[in-house]
Amino acid sequence: MSRESTPNILLLAAMEDWNDLEKEYVQLEEEHKNYCDLLAKLSAAQKKCLAQIAHHRYRMKCIGDNITRATKGSVGEDEKKQANDLKHKMAERKLNFHEMEENLPHKNGLYLRIILGQVNVSLLTKEAKFIYKKDYETFKLTVSYIILALSFVAAFVISSRVSDAVVNFLLVWYYCTLTIRESILRVNGSRIKGWWVTHHFISTVCAAISLIWPDGYTYSQFRYQYILFVMYISFVYVLQYYYQSGCLYRLRSLGESHEMDITVEGFMSWMWKGLTFLLPVLFFGYFFQLYNAYSLLMLASHPKCTEWQVFALSAIHFILFVGNTMTTCTVLFNKIKSDGFRIPKLRNKYKFSIGIGNFLSQGHGHAE
Repeated sequence: MSRESTPNILLLAAMEDWNDLEKEYVQLEEEHKNYCDLLAKLSAAQKKCLAQIAHHRYRMKCIGDNITRATKGSVGEDEKKQANDLKHKMAERKLNFHEMEENLPHKNGLYLRIILGQVNVSLLTKEAKFIYKKDYETFKLTVSYIILALSFVAAFVISSRVSDAVVNFLLVWYYCTLTIRESILRVNGSRIKGWWVTHHFISTVCAAISLIWPDGYTYSQFRYQYILFVMYISFVYVLQYYYQSGCLYRLRSLGESHEMDITVEGFMSWMWKGLTFLLPVLFFGYFFQLYNAYSLLMLASHPKCTEWQVFALSAIHFILFVGNTMTTCTVLFNKIKSDGFRIPKLRNKYKFSIGIGNFLSQGHGHAE
Protein backbone atom coordinates (compact mmCIF):
# COMPACT_ATOMS: atom_id res chain seq x y z
CA MET A 1 0.00 0.00 0.00
CA SER A 2 1.43 3.39 -1.00
CA ARG A 3 2.12 6.10 1.60
CA GLU A 4 -0.20 8.58 -0.22
CA SER A 5 -3.24 6.31 0.23
CA THR A 6 -2.63 5.80 3.96
CA PRO A 7 -4.64 8.30 6.05
CA ASN A 8 -2.43 10.46 8.27
CA ILE A 9 -4.12 10.25 11.66
CA LEU A 10 -2.18 13.19 13.11
CA LEU A 11 -3.06 15.44 10.16
CA LEU A 12 -6.74 14.48 10.39
CA ALA A 13 -6.71 15.26 14.12
CA ALA A 14 -5.04 18.62 13.44
CA MET A 15 -7.65 19.49 10.78
CA GLU A 16 -10.47 18.54 13.15
CA ASP A 17 -8.97 20.67 15.93
CA TRP A 18 -8.61 23.59 13.52
CA ASN A 19 -12.27 23.35 12.47
CA ASP A 20 -13.31 23.39 16.13
CA LEU A 21 -11.01 26.35 16.73
CA GLU A 22 -12.56 28.19 13.78
CA LYS A 23 -15.97 27.91 15.43
CA GLU A 24 -14.55 29.15 18.73
CA TYR A 25 -12.84 32.04 16.90
CA VAL A 26 -16.19 33.22 15.54
CA GLN A 27 -17.44 33.32 19.13
CA LEU A 28 -14.26 35.14 20.21
CA GLU A 29 -14.80 37.79 17.53
CA GLU A 30 -18.34 38.29 18.76
CA GLU A 31 -17.16 38.59 22.37
CA HIS A 32 -14.47 41.10 21.35
CA LYS A 33 -17.01 43.16 19.42
CA ASN A 34 -19.29 43.21 22.48
CA TYR A 35 -16.30 44.23 24.61
CA CYS A 36 -15.45 47.13 22.28
CA ASP A 37 -19.09 48.25 22.30
CA LEU A 38 -19.17 48.12 26.12
CA LEU A 39 -15.87 50.02 26.27
CA ALA A 40 -17.29 52.75 24.04
CA LYS A 41 -20.46 52.90 26.15
CA LEU A 42 -18.36 53.03 29.34
CA SER A 43 -16.28 55.92 28.00
CA ALA A 44 -19.42 57.79 26.94
CA ALA A 45 -21.05 57.14 30.34
CA GLN A 46 -17.94 58.39 32.16
CA LYS A 47 -17.88 61.62 30.14
CA LYS A 48 -21.61 62.10 30.72
CA CYS A 49 -21.26 61.62 34.49
CA LEU A 50 -18.30 64.02 34.68
CA ALA A 51 -20.19 66.62 32.63
CA GLN A 52 -23.27 66.31 34.85
CA ILE A 53 -21.19 66.61 38.03
CA ALA A 54 -19.54 69.75 36.62
CA HIS A 55 -22.99 71.12 35.72
CA HIS A 56 -24.32 70.40 39.23
CA ARG A 57 -21.31 72.10 40.79
CA TYR A 58 -21.83 75.19 38.63
CA ARG A 59 -25.52 75.35 39.55
CA MET A 60 -24.70 74.87 43.24
CA LYS A 61 -22.16 77.70 43.05
CA CYS A 62 -24.86 79.97 41.64
CA ILE A 63 -27.25 78.88 44.39
CA GLY A 64 -24.57 79.53 47.01
CA ASP A 65 -23.97 83.03 45.63
CA ASN A 66 -27.71 83.73 45.79
CA ILE A 67 -27.85 82.53 49.41
CA THR A 68 -24.92 84.79 50.32
CA ARG A 69 -26.58 87.82 48.73
CA ALA A 70 -29.95 86.96 50.28
CA THR A 71 -28.53 86.73 53.82
CA LYS A 72 -26.38 89.87 53.69
CA GLY A 73 -29.07 92.12 55.09
CA SER A 74 -31.40 91.58 57.99
CA VAL A 75 -33.34 88.33 57.59
CA GLY A 76 -35.87 86.59 59.76
CA GLU A 77 -35.25 83.44 61.78
CA ASP A 78 -37.25 81.29 59.35
CA GLU A 79 -35.27 82.53 56.36
CA LYS A 80 -31.98 82.06 58.22
CA LYS A 81 -32.99 78.49 59.08
CA GLN A 82 -33.92 77.79 55.46
CA ALA A 83 -30.56 79.17 54.28
CA ASN A 84 -28.64 77.04 56.79
CA ASP A 85 -30.60 73.93 55.83
CA LEU A 86 -29.84 74.57 52.18
CA LYS A 87 -26.14 75.05 52.92
CA HIS A 88 -26.12 71.76 54.84
CA LYS A 89 -27.75 69.94 51.93
CA MET A 90 -25.21 71.45 49.52
CA ALA A 91 -22.33 70.32 51.74
CA GLU A 92 -23.72 66.77 51.77
CA ARG A 93 -24.14 66.87 48.00
CA LYS A 94 -20.47 67.85 47.58
CA LEU A 95 -19.49 64.77 49.59
CA ASN A 96 -21.71 62.67 47.32
CA PHE A 97 -19.92 64.10 44.29
CA HIS A 98 -16.57 63.15 45.81
CA GLU A 99 -17.76 59.56 46.33
CA MET A 100 -18.99 59.40 42.73
CA GLU A 101 -15.67 60.70 41.40
CA GLU A 102 -13.76 57.87 43.09
CA ASN A 103 -15.14 55.55 40.38
CA LEU A 104 -14.59 58.01 37.52
CA PRO A 105 -11.40 58.95 35.63
CA HIS A 106 -9.33 61.76 37.16
CA LYS A 107 -7.12 64.28 35.42
CA ASN A 108 -3.39 63.84 36.02
CA GLY A 109 -1.58 66.46 38.06
CA LEU A 110 1.16 68.63 36.56
CA TYR A 111 3.97 66.24 37.55
CA LEU A 112 2.27 63.20 36.01
CA ARG A 113 1.43 65.18 32.87
CA ILE A 114 5.12 66.05 32.49
CA ILE A 115 6.27 62.46 33.11
CA LEU A 116 3.47 60.42 31.50
CA GLY A 117 1.53 62.87 29.37
CA GLN A 118 -2.24 62.42 29.25
CA VAL A 119 -2.15 58.68 30.00
CA ASN A 120 -5.14 57.73 32.14
CA VAL A 121 -3.86 56.35 35.46
CA SER A 122 -7.23 56.22 37.22
CA LEU A 123 -8.03 52.88 38.87
CA LEU A 124 -11.80 52.50 38.77
CA THR A 125 -12.37 49.52 41.08
CA LYS A 126 -11.53 48.98 44.74
CA GLU A 127 -9.74 45.75 43.85
CA ALA A 128 -7.47 47.50 41.33
CA LYS A 129 -6.69 50.28 43.82
CA PHE A 130 -5.87 47.79 46.56
CA ILE A 131 -3.59 45.76 44.26
CA TYR A 132 -1.71 48.89 43.18
CA LYS A 133 -1.37 50.11 46.77
CA LYS A 134 -0.12 46.68 47.88
CA ASP A 135 2.41 46.64 45.04
CA TYR A 136 3.60 50.11 46.12
CA GLU A 137 4.13 48.91 49.70
CA THR A 138 5.98 45.78 48.53
CA PHE A 139 8.21 47.88 46.28
CA LYS A 140 9.17 50.22 49.14
CA LEU A 141 9.93 47.36 51.50
CA THR A 142 11.98 45.38 48.96
CA VAL A 143 14.10 48.35 47.88
CA SER A 144 14.59 49.41 51.52
CA TYR A 145 16.03 45.97 52.29
CA ILE A 146 18.35 46.27 49.27
CA ILE A 147 19.50 49.78 50.27
CA LEU A 148 20.05 48.57 53.84
CA ALA A 149 22.22 45.68 52.62
CA LEU A 150 24.21 47.77 50.13
CA SER A 151 24.84 50.59 52.62
CA PHE A 152 26.04 48.01 55.17
CA VAL A 153 28.47 46.64 52.58
CA ALA A 154 29.64 50.16 51.67
CA ALA A 155 30.17 51.06 55.34
CA PHE A 156 31.87 47.92 56.67
CA VAL A 157 32.97 45.68 53.77
CA ILE A 158 33.88 47.59 50.59
CA SER A 159 34.98 51.16 51.24
CA SER A 160 35.19 52.58 47.73
CA ARG A 161 33.65 55.30 45.60
CA VAL A 162 32.08 52.65 43.36
CA SER A 163 30.04 51.15 46.21
CA ASP A 164 29.00 54.66 47.28
CA ALA A 165 27.91 55.48 43.73
CA VAL A 166 25.81 52.31 43.58
CA VAL A 167 24.01 53.29 46.80
CA ASN A 168 23.42 56.87 45.66
CA PHE A 169 22.25 55.83 42.19
CA LEU A 170 19.82 53.37 43.76
CA LEU A 171 18.53 56.14 46.04
CA VAL A 172 17.97 58.49 43.09
CA TRP A 173 16.05 55.82 41.17
CA TYR A 174 14.11 54.78 44.28
CA TYR A 175 12.93 58.28 45.21
CA CYS A 176 12.12 59.17 41.58
CA THR A 177 9.99 56.04 41.32
CA LEU A 178 8.27 56.83 44.62
CA THR A 179 7.28 60.31 43.44
CA ILE A 180 5.61 58.85 40.34
CA ARG A 181 3.86 56.03 42.21
CA GLU A 182 2.67 58.37 44.97
CA SER A 183 1.31 60.82 42.41
CA ILE A 184 -0.70 57.97 40.90
CA LEU A 185 -1.92 56.99 44.37
CA ARG A 186 -3.04 60.57 45.06
CA VAL A 187 -4.95 60.66 41.77
CA ASN A 188 -6.77 57.55 43.00
CA GLY A 189 -7.73 58.94 46.39
CA SER A 190 -4.72 58.39 48.65
CA ARG A 191 -4.59 60.89 51.51
CA ILE A 192 -0.80 60.99 51.84
CA LYS A 193 0.23 64.38 53.21
CA GLY A 194 1.84 66.83 50.82
CA TRP A 195 5.05 67.03 52.85
CA TRP A 196 5.85 63.33 52.48
CA VAL A 197 5.54 63.65 48.70
CA THR A 198 7.70 66.80 48.77
CA HIS A 199 10.12 64.96 51.05
CA HIS A 200 10.74 62.39 48.32
CA PHE A 201 11.35 65.09 45.69
CA ILE A 202 13.91 66.75 47.98
CA SER A 203 15.49 63.38 48.82
CA THR A 204 15.89 62.72 45.09
CA VAL A 205 17.85 65.96 44.73
CA CYS A 206 19.89 65.11 47.84
CA ALA A 207 20.89 61.69 46.50
CA ALA A 208 21.65 63.13 43.04
CA ILE A 209 23.98 65.79 44.49
CA SER A 210 25.69 63.15 46.64
CA LEU A 211 26.17 61.04 43.52
CA ILE A 212 28.01 63.82 41.64
CA TRP A 213 29.99 65.05 44.67
CA PRO A 214 33.68 64.85 43.59
CA ASP A 215 36.00 62.64 45.59
CA GLY A 216 38.23 64.70 47.85
CA TYR A 217 38.85 65.88 51.39
CA THR A 218 35.28 66.94 52.22
CA TYR A 219 33.76 63.82 50.67
CA SER A 220 36.08 61.49 52.57
CA GLN A 221 35.32 63.32 55.84
CA PHE A 222 31.54 63.01 55.47
CA ARG A 223 31.29 59.70 53.60
CA TYR A 224 31.08 57.29 56.55
CA GLN A 225 28.55 59.44 58.42
CA TYR A 226 26.34 59.66 55.33
CA ILE A 227 26.43 55.90 54.69
CA LEU A 228 25.46 55.26 58.32
CA PHE A 229 22.59 57.73 57.92
CA VAL A 230 21.32 55.95 54.79
CA MET A 231 21.56 52.62 56.59
CA TYR A 232 19.65 53.98 59.58
CA ILE A 233 16.75 55.49 57.61
CA SER A 234 16.40 52.24 55.62
CA PHE A 235 16.27 50.29 58.88
CA VAL A 236 13.70 52.74 60.29
CA TYR A 237 11.46 52.33 57.25
CA VAL A 238 11.54 48.54 57.56
CA LEU A 239 10.42 48.92 61.20
CA GLN A 240 7.75 51.43 60.18
CA TYR A 241 6.44 49.19 57.43
CA TYR A 242 5.75 46.25 59.72
CA TYR A 243 4.28 48.45 62.43
CA GLN A 244 2.20 50.71 60.16
CA SER A 245 0.90 47.88 57.97
CA GLY A 246 -0.34 46.17 61.14
CA CYS A 247 -2.06 49.39 62.24
CA LEU A 248 -3.68 49.88 58.84
CA TYR A 249 -4.91 46.27 58.73
CA ARG A 250 -6.48 46.62 62.17
CA LEU A 251 -8.10 49.97 61.34
CA ARG A 252 -9.43 48.70 58.00
CA SER A 253 -11.00 45.71 59.73
CA LEU A 254 -12.70 48.13 62.15
CA GLY A 255 -13.81 50.42 59.31
CA GLU A 256 -11.76 53.32 60.70
CA SER A 257 -9.20 53.63 57.89
CA HIS A 258 -9.39 54.90 54.33
CA GLU A 259 -8.79 52.14 51.78
CA MET A 260 -5.95 54.11 50.14
CA ASP A 261 -4.02 54.99 53.33
CA ILE A 262 -0.37 53.98 52.93
CA THR A 263 2.75 53.64 55.06
CA VAL A 264 4.92 56.77 55.25
CA GLU A 265 8.38 57.75 56.52
CA GLY A 266 6.84 59.65 59.41
CA PHE A 267 4.03 59.79 61.95
CA MET A 268 0.33 59.92 61.10
CA SER A 269 -2.66 60.36 63.39
CA TRP A 270 -3.82 56.74 62.93
CA MET A 271 -0.48 55.53 64.38
CA TRP A 272 -1.29 56.93 67.84
CA LYS A 273 -1.14 53.59 69.69
CA GLY A 274 2.53 53.12 68.75
CA LEU A 275 3.58 56.49 70.17
CA THR A 276 6.10 55.24 72.74
CA PHE A 277 7.76 52.86 70.28
CA LEU A 278 7.87 54.92 67.10
CA LEU A 279 8.50 58.54 68.06
CA PRO A 280 11.98 58.13 69.64
CA VAL A 281 13.14 56.22 66.56
CA LEU A 282 11.75 58.90 64.23
CA PHE A 283 13.11 61.87 66.16
CA PHE A 284 16.56 60.28 66.37
CA GLY A 285 16.52 60.12 62.57
CA TYR A 286 15.37 63.74 62.33
CA PHE A 287 18.16 64.94 64.62
CA PHE A 288 20.59 62.80 62.64
CA GLN A 289 19.58 64.95 59.66
CA LEU A 290 20.22 68.09 61.72
CA TYR A 291 23.64 66.73 62.69
CA ASN A 292 24.36 66.05 59.01
CA ALA A 293 23.44 69.65 58.18
CA TYR A 294 25.76 70.94 60.94
CA SER A 295 28.66 68.68 59.91
CA LEU A 296 28.35 69.72 56.27
CA LEU A 297 28.16 73.39 57.23
CA MET A 298 31.41 73.03 59.18
CA LEU A 299 33.02 71.30 56.20
CA ALA A 300 31.79 74.08 53.89
CA SER A 301 33.75 76.61 55.94
CA HIS A 302 36.93 74.51 55.83
CA PRO A 303 39.81 75.97 53.76
CA LYS A 304 40.09 72.73 51.75
CA CYS A 305 36.44 72.85 50.69
CA THR A 306 36.03 73.89 47.05
CA GLU A 307 32.86 71.95 46.13
CA TRP A 308 29.44 73.61 45.98
CA GLN A 309 27.82 70.29 46.84
CA VAL A 310 28.84 70.60 50.51
CA PHE A 311 26.81 73.70 51.31
CA ALA A 312 23.91 72.57 49.08
CA LEU A 313 23.66 69.25 50.93
CA SER A 314 23.86 71.06 54.27
CA ALA A 315 20.86 73.20 53.30
CA ILE A 316 18.91 70.17 52.03
CA HIS A 317 19.48 68.13 55.20
CA PHE A 318 18.37 71.10 57.28
CA ILE A 319 15.21 71.53 55.18
CA LEU A 320 14.42 67.83 55.60
CA PHE A 321 14.95 68.11 59.36
CA VAL A 322 12.64 71.12 59.66
CA GLY A 323 9.94 69.64 57.40
CA ASN A 324 9.93 66.21 59.06
CA THR A 325 9.97 67.64 62.58
CA MET A 326 7.27 70.25 61.96
CA THR A 327 4.98 67.79 60.17
CA THR A 328 5.29 65.16 62.91
CA CYS A 329 4.87 67.72 65.69
CA THR A 330 1.80 69.16 63.95
CA VAL A 331 0.21 65.71 63.79
CA LEU A 332 1.01 65.15 67.47
CA PHE A 333 -0.37 68.54 68.50
CA ASN A 334 -3.61 68.06 66.56
CA LYS A 335 -4.06 64.56 67.96
CA ILE A 336 -3.44 65.69 71.55
CA LYS A 337 -5.76 68.66 71.04
CA SER A 338 -8.59 66.50 69.71
CA ASP A 339 -8.25 63.35 71.86
CA GLY A 340 -6.04 64.25 74.80
CA PHE A 341 -2.86 62.37 75.62
CA ARG A 342 -3.53 59.05 77.32
CA ILE A 343 -0.97 56.99 79.19
CA PRO A 344 -1.49 53.42 77.89
CA LYS A 345 -0.21 51.51 80.94
CA LEU A 346 -2.26 53.51 83.42
CA ARG A 347 -5.31 53.36 81.21
CA ASN A 348 -5.13 49.60 80.86
CA LYS A 349 -4.36 48.90 84.51
CA TYR A 350 -6.34 51.51 86.41
CA LYS A 351 -8.90 52.55 83.76
CA PHE A 352 -8.19 56.25 83.92
CA SER A 353 -6.36 58.71 81.71
CA ILE A 354 -4.83 62.14 81.84
CA GLY A 355 -6.06 64.63 79.23
CA ILE A 356 -3.45 67.27 78.52
CA GLY A 357 -5.90 69.24 76.41
CA ASN A 358 -8.34 69.53 79.33
CA PHE A 359 -5.51 70.29 81.74
CA LEU A 360 -4.26 73.20 79.62
CA SER A 361 -7.77 74.51 78.99
CA GLN A 362 -8.24 74.94 82.74
CA GLY A 363 -5.28 77.32 82.88
CA HIS A 364 -2.79 75.01 84.62
CA GLY A 365 -0.37 75.00 81.70
CA HIS A 366 0.73 78.64 82.01
CA ALA A 367 4.03 79.49 83.63
CA GLU A 368 3.73 81.46 86.83
